[in-house]
Amino acid sequence: MECTLHFPREGVTLTYTGAAGDTWETALLSLGVNPDTVIVFANGVPVPQDDEIKIDEAEIISTCSRG
Repeated sequence: MECTLHFPREGVTLTYTGAAGDTWETALLSLGVNPDTVIVFANGVPVPQDDEIKIDEAEIISTCSRG
């Protein structure tokens, strides 16, 4: 399973490749992103990070200042 994650504030796009049944939290952690600092949007709607990834593209918005 592959999912493209867009980080618009950072201007970065990453691709997550994982197993069927993986969650958004699993994907974020594997990419070095702290799940407590972001909100995942699937089709413009925020989703719980413990939801299974069922789409191939999402937007990740940072909720904290980086300095």
